[in-house]
This record gives sequence, structure tokens and C-alpha cells, in this order.
Amino acid sequence: MLYFWILFNLFALGMLVLDLRVFHRPGHIVKFHEALGWSAMYVALAAGFAGVLYLWQGHLAALEFVTGYVLELSLSADNLFVFLLIFNFFAVRDEQQHRVLFWGVLGALVMRGIFIGAGVGLISRFHWVLYIFGGLLIISGIRFLVMGEHKVDPGKNPLVKALRRFIPVTNEYQAGKFFVRNLQDNSRLYATPLLVVLLVIETTDVLFAVDSIPAVLAVTLNAFIVYTSNVFAILGLRSMYFAVAGLMKLFRFLHYGLAVVLILVGVKMCAADYYRVPVTATLSVVAGVLLISIAISVAFPARVNA
Repeated sequence: MLYFWILFNLFALGMLVLDLRVFHRPGHIVKFHEALGWSAMYVALAAGFAGVLYLWQGHLAALEFVTGYVLELSLSADNLFVFLLIFNFFAVRDEQQHRVLFWGVLGALVMRGIFIGAGVGLISRFHWVLYIFGGLLIISGIRFLVMGEHKVDPGKNPLVKALRRFIPVTNEYQAGKFFVRNLQDNSRLYATPLLVVLLVIETTDVLFAVDSIPAVLAVTLNAFIVYTSNVFAILGLRSMYFAVAGLMKLFRFLHYGLAVVLILVGVKMCAADYYRVPVTATLSVVAGVLLISIAISVAFPARVNA
């Protein structure tokens, strides 16, 4: 069985390297149609893997994988809007976002493996943090709804200031790098604000894993199926993010819909212990809100100055 774990992780790592180094070159901005193509490819790969499981372990294993994959992908839809919020808050340029998500996904693969191997009981004690994060989403959604897009100076961000207690941090982004050396300061190593963004992305995934992994464990206790369904969902999530981001640029009223979704997701997180909202209801509401904002954008397009 160890042989299959190694092969699968090599496959996942290979897909990430192929994605970053071949198809998405440094500084490359992922277009909307390109993101849709990658999303479709990862769905097709997951379907193919389900077929392999069917031939290898039988009908039940394949069904458990498909159920776990769909459930994890549905629950991870919340992450898309959180990623948009984080990148908007830290004013991360489009061409730098893919690099952050690449390393974020790589870290998520390691963390998900640790969580599944160690058992979710070890992290259940940190469940209260979701209330804080849910509250932040509600506040951010209201601000986004009232004020629209908001850009901040990365050098003045409180998280950047906190990181400066451990390592000096540059005031500006440095061409997609996480660390730079200052030749005028005896080649001293400096972190960049992009490292802070990566740390926030990783922390966000940990918080979401607290809920998503137990949900999949409720479907099956087969660690290999739980892990592979999580990995396929995470790999596809990155492409789905750029598809959503592309929609934001095409439709001028979509950011209002996004603001409403942020508020709803925040409320859902805060009320999770008191009322469990069905996944289908969440997806229906999110899709409905976004479709309405897109329809309004089409009905009332921006005026083009002559």
C-alpha cells in the first residue's frame, strides 16, 4: 500500500510542477478561459482516478472516492472567496497570485496528510478559531459591499509588522519573491509581504481542514481514499479560483455578489455548531447570488467613453 501512496504523491507533485514551470511561466496571468480548461482537466483526472479505484478496489471504493471528492470540493468552495478576500486585502498583483497558490497547495498537501494520519481529534480543540474567522468574513463582506474594492499598503499591514519581529520585511513586493537579499546591508536576508500572504493562505487551509476532513471521514475511514479525494479537490481549487477571479473582471457588479457571499459564508461558519446548512443549499445560494449579479452586469453594462 505504501507503494501507491508514494506514486500518488509523485503524481500530485508532478502536476504542480508541470502547472507552474511549463504552462504557467513566471509573471504569467491566468486568463478566464485558461482557468476553466484547467478546472475541467482536473475534474477529468479525478474521474479517471475513480475508474482506477473501481478496477483496483471495487465499486464501493470508487463510490466513496467520488462522494468524498464532491463533498470536499463543495466545502472548499468557501476557500475561493476567502482567497479573493486575502489577495484583495494585501493588494497582490495578478501575476503573483498563481505562485502563492502553488506553494499554498504544496503546503496543504503536507498538512492534509498530517491531519489524516494523526487524526482530527488533535485539532478539534481549535474549532473556536472558526468563529473569529467567520466574524472577519462578515465584517469584510460588509466593507466590500459598502466601500467596494480596497487596496492597502502591504508595508503598513499589521501582519507584516508582526513578522518584522522575527525577520526584516521589505515594504513592497519584490517580483514574486518570498525572500530577497539586501546587497547594501551585507547581503542580509529579508522577507517580502508575499511571504505573509502565503502564511495567511496556509493558515486559512488549516482552519477549513478542521471541518472538511471530518466530513469526508464520515463517508469512509479509508485513509488513502480520504487523502486522494482531498488532494484532487485542492488541485482543482486553484484553477477554480482563477475562473472566479476572471468573472470578477468581466462583470462590474459581481463584487457586490461576492460581498453578499462573504457575509453568508461568515454567517454559515459562525452558526455551524447550532445549525448545519446542507451543502446543496450553500451551493445553490452562492450560485444564485453570483448569477443574479452577473445578470445585472449584463443588463446594465459599463458605459464606454467615446
